[in-house]
Amino acid sequence: MTRILPKGIYTPLPTFFQDGSEDLDLQAFKKHIQSAAGTFPVISGTMGEAPHLSALERTSLIVAGRAALDEINLNTVPIVAGIGAASTRESIQLAKDAAAAGADFAIAIPPGYYAGPLIAENMAALRTYFLDISEASPIPVMMYNFPGVSGGIDMDSDFIIDIAKSAPNICGVKLTCGAVGKLTRITASVNEPSFQKQYPRKVETAPFLVIDGFIDFLLPSMASGSSGAITGLANFAPRTCVKLWELCQAAPGTGSYVEAQKVQNLIANADGVAIKIGIAGMKMLLNRLFGYENKPRRPLMPMSVEKGDAVMAHKLVRELIVFEVELEAKVKQ
Repeated sequence: MTRILPKGIYTPLPTFFQDGSEDLDLQAFKKHIQSAAGTFPVISGTMGEAPHLSALERTSLIVAGRAALDEINLNTVPIVAGIGAASTRESIQLAKDAAAAGADFAIAIPPGYYAGPLIAENMAALRTYFLDISEASPIPVMMYNFPGVSGGIDMDSDFIIDIAKSAPNICGVKLTCGAVGKLTRITASVNEPSFQKQYPRKVETAPFLVIDGFIDFLLPSMASGSSGAITGLANFAPRTCVKLWELCQAAPGTGSYVEAQKVQNLIANADGVAIKIGIAGMKMLLNRLFGYENKPRRPLMPMSVEKGDAVMAHKLVRELIVFEVELEAKVKQ
């Protein structure tokens, strides 16, 4: 089945591990991917502790995720899988493995270990990296700009636009750099009909999307052409995140737009807390809300019980959880 790369809200799924052995807890993973229905799953990304996973574990998660979605008749929902690795060779193999396991799209972060040589001479080596993996990948590839976890590599708008022109199998970019100006410059180019005609994508169902890595400024970024957000908040407030996305479609001055501003404020406040607590904090939240194992894979350490209590009691987090519960109740009515 050929699935579309949609605009909207994407959930970067955590990888759950069994206590003690640290083996994958695929049952918890399947339960969670189903609970985030209404959003689109990203597997083996930053939130999923991709650097801690073997190639076999990555494919196991994709197989489990696809099965879980199909079980609840979400056959048309696509899966985005992380293929970032230290070498081009490994990234290409991960892309092939992901496609064989059932992923529809891939996402690749720059290899940060050798950041210096990669960004030398106007990022020539990094450019070749993306061209090589996109050409060899059997599924479209999204670029992932997150300087904080890639050795400080920060791809600018000119670089990203150049890759979009040169690699027809590149289907977009996730910007976890918070640069609205960068987003605006990219969308100003790639959304132009003349650009799309001159530089068509290899796969028609995979247009070039520019997606926020943060949801705390989705409303203003959509005014600049954003196609959505990949946000950790969707792990425990998926309906609220989707609600914001839907409200953001409204024209300024309308009642829906005013409501969008209120929901955006609610989400931005909670996201400010979530960003600070990281993977361990998100897993603790999900443990308290859904009962999943809260421990990351070592060397990452779990959040303490005391800190977990503080997060759950945080006013801004509670407000978001209450709003999410209210939305869920309306759906069930």
